[in-house]
Amino acid sequence: MSKRLSLYFTGSRSVEVCEVALSEPKPNEVLVETVISAISAGTELLVYRGQLPPDMVADDALAQIDSETAYPLKYGYAAVGKVVVVGRSIDPSWKDRLVFSLHPHESHYAIWPDLLLPVPPGLSAENAAFLANMETAVNFVMDGRPMIGERVVVFGQGVVGLLTAALLSRFPLADLTTVDSYPLRRERSLSVGAYRSIDPADVEALKGEADLTYELSGNPATLDAAIAATGFSGRIVVGSWYGQKRASPNLGGHFHRNRLRLISSQVSTIAPELLGRWDKPRRFDVAWQMLRQIRPAQFITHRFPLAQAAEAYTLLDERPQEALQVVLDYGTD
Repeated sequence: MSKRLSLYFTGSRSVEVCEVALSEPKPNEVLVETVISAISAGTELLVYRGQLPPDMVADDALAQIDSETAYPLKYGYAAVGKVVVVGRSIDPSWKDRLVFSLHPHESHYAIWPDLLLPVPPGLSAENAAFLANMETAVNFVMDGRPMIGERVVVFGQGVVGLLTAALLSRFPLADLTTVDSYPLRRERSLSVGAYRSIDPADVEALKGEADLTYELSGNPATLDAAIAATGFSGRIVVGSWYGQKRASPNLGGHFHRNRLRLISSQVSTIAPELLGRWDKPRRFDVAWQMLRQIRPAQFITHRFPLAQAAEAYTLLDERPQEALQVVLDYGTD
């Protein structure tokens, strides 16, 4: 095989699928043929919309992504594929393994095996494609540290918000309320274990009683609503990344008088106080376990061939109320 298909972000709201040369893997590499890749409706849409900070480099944890976030850019971090060629210095048992990689959207790629995560037996490629988002949700829960009997509110029920709600539903909470503008997301939130799911117009009913609140909407304006929903000495975990959008939260009044705590949570690192016992492999193990339990392939609402990727991004950008998880199919078994 001499060609591969690669998706490039070429400008604001512009993507192209290009045919580029494909070389045989080096002795210390394997060649992966992609089966499916998931589009992130959070960070990846910021790339698509041209909303990344201009002086920012890509996440250090995403070793397969160009460090400079300038167009044209390959981006993406949820690819599942099969190892089809093994370099001569690599253990032959890698051949035919189903693997997950934090890799951009493209049909084939050569890579060091150390950067691959074998998909556990019995887990489909569709479920495995949610690993990065599940790891993020696990990190949010670890940073929020929910306690028995607490009242928890989650703002934002995109895929990461849904996964976070599904994890939180496994705790013995007094209440778990989710908030989202779109009926499709609210309905799905109830199906994964939320006690109730409400429209943002109704958040005043929460009356500042939450012990723990998550802001996962991606909308800076939501931070004020999250603050207002949180009770005395409560925690607010900010998992949204706003890119170039500015958050101007009201830190007077309710925030100041009630000794609220804002907690930044980002999946690339682990909270320092946990590093004595936790590392990335251990957290990935938990994420795999949760994928087996929750089976998030249920969140896939749209599939597009890689060649029609532009339509997929247009859908997420212009009609987000219609979609949960959008995936790209590569026409392989």
